[in-house]
Amino acid sequence: MRSFIAIELPLAIRSALAELQRELRRCNADIRWVKPDNIHLTLKFLGEVREDRIDGIVKGIRDVCGRYGHFRLEVRDLGVFPNRRSPRVLWVDVSGDGLLAGLQRDIEEAMALAGFKAEKRGYTPHLTIGRFRSLKEKDHLFERISQLSDNSLGFMDVKSLALMRSDLGPGGAKYTRVAELPLIGA
Repeated sequence: MRSFIAIELPLAIRSALAELQRELRRCNADIRWVKPDNIHLTLKFLGEVREDRIDGIVKGIRDVCGRYGHFRLEVRDLGVFPNRRSPRVLWVDVSGDGLLAGLQRDIEEAMALAGFKAEKRGYTPHLTIGRFRSLKEKDHLFERISQLSDNSLGFMDVKSLALMRSDLGPGGAKYTRVAELPLIGA
């Protein structure tokens, strides 16, 4: 089972992202847009996981969740990976009060203890909203992005983490929640 650990987005944020995508589509850039219902904040990509490892993964996530209480994140600003010269991913920034970085680091450590390879790159919290297929109309898109900078899409209260399953198909990925684990620490 291809899987990852994520924070699922509330309806209000998914709706704001859908509206942003509609606005950016007008630039006619050659982008494959992520369906708003598929957008999530990934904390750790696990890759292919055998079914018999799920209980251990859930236990590791639950242990981390027990150390964190609810917290708030803001969704705002647009960016690209790896850079504007040769962009591949269009994303929206996610920022908060510092708890997210600690939570992600603790999830990374818990999964390393469970036998998953640690990520070497630093964590950049973001929501992928599209992937560039070509550089067509990228300058027009970047002009529009500049006009939309400093534009908040809203706040979200994080109350749980989810272990997600990803099934790849001809219509793209389909994500299914395997387990939802509440943040319960003080």
